[in-house]
Amino acid sequence: MKNFIQPGDVLDYTASANVAAGAVVVMGARVGIAVADIAAGESGPVRVKGVVELAKLSTDAISQGALVYWDADDFRLTTTASGNTLAGYAAKAAAASTTTVWLHLNA
Repeated sequence: MKNFIQPGDVLDYTASANVAAGAVVVMGARVGIAVADIAAGESGPVRVKGVVELAKLSTDAISQGALVYWDADDFRLTTTASGNTLAGYAAKAAAASTTTVWLHLNA
């Protein structure tokens, strides 16, 4: 197909500030995970599809398949949509007593 560009699991992202590998990157209304360190003003790879493990609000009980949102102020996932960026859905349930959740990115 002559208009195919790439699979789309990883996209190039130009960082406005230094980004560490593994950090969440907010790209408009979606999030990605930096694959490598990206220096401010440089372009680097950001994963936008797949399952990753990230910090979550420890009081949130998250069921498998529930939508989760990135809280950029506290650097964690939450079930609270207001003021946060949709990150995807929980790939696996996470009890309120846990501090991480498996996130299926942007799905």
